Amino acid sequence: MSRGHFITFEGIDGSGKSTQARLLFDHLKQAGKDVILTREPGGSEGAEEIRRLLVEGNPDRWSGETEVLLFTAARRDHLEKTILPALDRGTTVISDRFADSTRVYQGAARGNLRSLVDTLHDIAIATEPDITFVIEMDPIVALKRGLARQSGEDRFEDMGADFQRRLAQGFSELVQSHPDRCKRIDGARAPEAISKDIQAILADTL
Repeated sequence: MSRGHFITFEGIDGSGKSTQARLLFDHLKQAGKDVILTREPGGSEGAEEIRRLLVEGNPDRWSGETEVLLFTAARRDHLEKTILPALDRGTTVISDRFADSTRVYQGAARGNLRSLVDTLHDIAIATEPDITFVIEMDPIVALKRGLARQSGEDRFEDMGADFQRRLAQGFSELVQSHPDRCKRIDGARAPEAISKDIQAILADTL
């Protein structure tokens, strides 16, 4: 049995990445593929418990260093319980966020913590996606969209527009640093048009 493909979606809050992850999941499912859709932080029982600590509450609830530790712990549980077992049985895994989010959110936008992020990733995770779609969106438009959801999971949106701009720059630099794996997607279009582009890139790449 061949190993499954690992596909991730990244972008700032409100960029539409969750919608695109769901659309790709539906497309592959309808095509008869063995595929699962998961998310971070979360995706396993333990990781979902940690998620509530990270995405709810006051923006100043945790330091950047503490966030890195919590995200890494959640990711390790997600990897052990959900991602690796699925890949080993040949299932395609689509994840709404993975390690790149920590590299950008805590490694770039929350202070100079990239070395800590990379060290913990190498020790505890040591896994990269086969392909990552980075959905780009104007930070102010995305922020308004994210806050309008009123999901109760808006701790990072509450950090404000300057934080969102730093995140957007961080994701742009991520694509530049990993051009073979990371694919830049213009998110300022109709969801259906974006989805078709993603499907075409995926077919060409994998």
